[in-house]
Amino acid sequence: MRKKQDNPLLTEVELEFMTVVWETGGGTVRDILAELNKRQERAYTSVATVLKIMEQKGFLTSERADRSLVYRPAVPKADYQKTTLKNLSSKLFNGAPATLVARLVDDEDVTDEMLVEIRALLNERLGDDER
Repeated sequence: MRKKQDNPLLTEVELEFMTVVWETGGGTVRDILAELNKRQERAYTSVATVLKIMEQKGFLTSERADRSLVYRPAVPKADYQKTTLKNLSSKLFNGAPATLVARLVDDEDVTDEMLVEIRALLNERLGDDER
């Protein structure tokens, strides 16, 4: 079995699979396939292959239950979000989180309500009760 790879990020397909695993808490290949097929039809063997690769990368764990493997997340969603944002900030925004946030709040799809939520989070983090 291969060791955990250096790249801490999931591919687009792996992220789709991992999202299902996070939402469901895991399951057999058939369980995960059933959830994935609600969005897009996939082959059993393709799902089994991707899950095995994700396990080899260290994103999933598996244990045998009867004659099936049951896959579970090895990485909590919050931890992956943190890693991904750090990577994005580092590579695309020169390690300046303020630039990332500035780009986010300049996005025309961000509503006033979302901006109020962001302000409340910043105030909470800074310990500023004045809202």
